[in-house]
Amino acid sequence: MIATLVNQELQQKLENIQQEIGNTPLIPIIGLHNNPDVKIYAKTEWEQLSGSVKARAAFHIIKNAIENEELTDNKILLDATSGNTGIAYAAIGKKLGIKVTLLLPENASKERKELLQSLGAAVIFTSKFGGTDEAQEIAAELAERHPNQYFYASQYTNENNWKAHYYGTAEEIFKELPEVDYFIAGLGTTGTFTGTSKRLKEVYKNIQTIALQPDFALHGLEGWKHLETAIVPQIYNPAIPDRIVEVSTERAYQVIEEFYEKSGLLLSPSSAANLAGTLSIAEAIPSGTIVTILPDNADKYSEVIKTIFKNDTYK
Repeated sequence: MIATLVNQELQQKLENIQQEIGNTPLIPIIGLHNNPDVKIYAKTEWEQLSGSVKARAAFHIIKNAIENEELTDNKILLDATSGNTGIAYAAIGKKLGIKVTLLLPENASKERKELLQSLGAAVIFTSKFGGTDEAQEIAAELAERHPNQYFYASQYTNENNWKAHYYGTAEEIFKELPEVDYFIAGLGTTGTFTGTSKRLKEVYKNIQTIALQPDFALHGLEGWKHLETAIVPQIYNPAIPDRIVEVSTERAYQVIEEFYEKSGLLLSPSSAANLAGTLSIAEAIPSGTIVTILPDNADKYSEVIKTIFKNDTYK
């Protein structure tokens, strides 16, 4: 009876938190390409709880785990992260009163580390050379050794990751746009691309979904995966992308500057990389409507931004 009451309390808190998840603005991207017959729209995903697209997957994973009584206030949520999903877990966990432990590569940005600490998450740092692949392996081993202590969220294998976008991100897009010819997004956990693409293909029969990845293994696009040299997430379905386009870190950094000059907004490297890939497609097609995702803004990337703009010249 007590456990049921506790679960009911968590359910009520979840309903309140859900009001802060998703429903992000879909904005037009203007002045960055030369094809007047192509329209580009982008979801500004930082305009939700925790400041990134990862709020969607984190919330859906947690909600499902609580409803199935896999996660209670007596268990610790455990996962590996490159930063943004961890921040989302921590922000939601703080509101729910659930403890969070994260495996994070030591080269994550200073802002991410400080934010996770301020949200009360316990962080176990892993080698920067092993990246999130090594962090996943250590998290899985820890969960296996202590099954009664941890709920292992496993964002790279958890179906609720992509389902968050199937039922959320994609629904928001087709409610606003009568026609979409291309959906373009980068591959990290692959949840955003997989879930959104899967649903949009059911709605827009002729849509092409284009996945983006870094142009080589050693890149500066935090959260992105170069699939040929990384552990491919289990939730990824290689049949979904119509093609895969590579984006360089250098080009993403150029787009950060270009977008700031046009809009006054500072993008993260991953958002700029999504936009860079989108712009390359816009220049290559005769006409059409393209939708992409801007996972987060530059709030957690001050060192990168200072390097791009020669310290503080952008302010």
